[in-house]
Amino acid sequence: MKHLVIIGLVIPEPASTAAGQRMMQLIQLFTEAGYQISFLTTSNNIEFSEKIEIHKIEINNNSFDEKIKSLNPDIVLFDRYVTEEQFGWRVSENCPQALKILDTEDLHFLREARRKAFVEKREVRDWDFINDIFKREIASILRCDLSLIISEFEYRLLTEKFKINSDILFYIPFLTEKTEKNKTPFEDRQHFVSLGNFLHEPNWQTVLKLKSIWKNIRKDLPQAELHIYGAYAREKVFQLHNEKEGFIVKGRAGSIENIFNQYKVLLAPIPFGAGLKGKLWESMKFGLPNVTSSVGAEAMHKDLPWNGFIEDSDEKFIQKSIELYQNKTVWNWANANAFRILEEVFDKNSYVIDFWDKVLKIENNLGNHRTENFMGQILQHHQLNSVKYMSRWIEEKNKRDILE
Repeated sequence: MKHLVIIGLVIPEPASTAAGQRMMQLIQLFTEAGYQISFLTTSNNIEFSEKIEIHKIEINNNSFDEKIKSLNPDIVLFDRYVTEEQFGWRVSENCPQALKILDTEDLHFLREARRKAFVEKREVRDWDFINDIFKREIASILRCDLSLIISEFEYRLLTEKFKINSDILFYIPFLTEKTEKNKTPFEDRQHFVSLGNFLHEPNWQTVLKLKSIWKNIRKDLPQAELHIYGAYAREKVFQLHNEKEGFIVKGRAGSIENIFNQYKVLLAPIPFGAGLKGKLWESMKFGLPNVTSSVGAEAMHKDLPWNGFIEDSDEKFIQKSIELYQNKTVWNWANANAFRILEEVFDKNSYVIDFWDKVLKIENNLGNHRTENFMGQILQHHQLNSVKYMSRWIEEKNKRDILE
């Protein structure tokens, strides 16, 4: 049996985060292919995690070397570039024949570029991309044998703008296995909903935007309420709660399916970010139309009609939110669009065969694959001669501190 080792930044929380859903989909993909799977992490977020085989590891500790050698993986999957920085060189030293795959989740340098522009109230410029995260993340992509890209926009950004060789990239979005028609009709639903974990800054900014425009929606729909769900909500989030205004902060969500099957419209005026938006993908699956921004819908529907509306101005966002809430014909039209998007953009069968063909091709030609990725070899060399020795120095320092 082949063995996959995942080095996770955090333990997957599919009920709370899109990243958690993404990771569990990849785990399922490898499980279906017959892989034994071990999940290694420094994280402690056990309470809301899935039941998976978890091994605790430490940064800057040579106990990892023995652990990875004993596991002897065929493939090592890094969860975001940070884990590759921390443990990639140790994997290369101790398991040089293991195929190294990076799941980017989304491009963090793109999110940072957009965050900076948002804070400064301007458009993103080319030089915003070349930030410190860009240098680290691209280096990590180059050091790995294959990087998984969740967004077609990000795939094009890497290959066209930054000239990353497509041989070391694979586009694989959220995966939908089957779609069921909406079970809860328009007339049996009520209220608006917003969803997103508050460890993620764009979700907090989304809620602030909703707070600022909600009174204009409520003016036309005085019986409607907006319910805010999200894990890791701090006091500043609950301070926005106002029952008189119909702005209700609910906190951590339970079953996403149960929640999405009772509301009429999802509101997601996402101001910045990257990757794909899990809440919008799920709204399609559960028959919940939405109103979102251009950033929210980015790379999620090709050129197909959206399952609701995409609006960036406050005025139009408010107008379309009210229309979608009141007009059954428009609401049903949006729902029909959702199922077409799921079938044409996110269908699992469209990606699985090509994914395994790519993995097997690299596995069977690993030496040449790495030789042709000469920039990756250069960066690997420098990582081994910089990060490695810094980590070794920290190890020794920690030992001395314990003895003292």
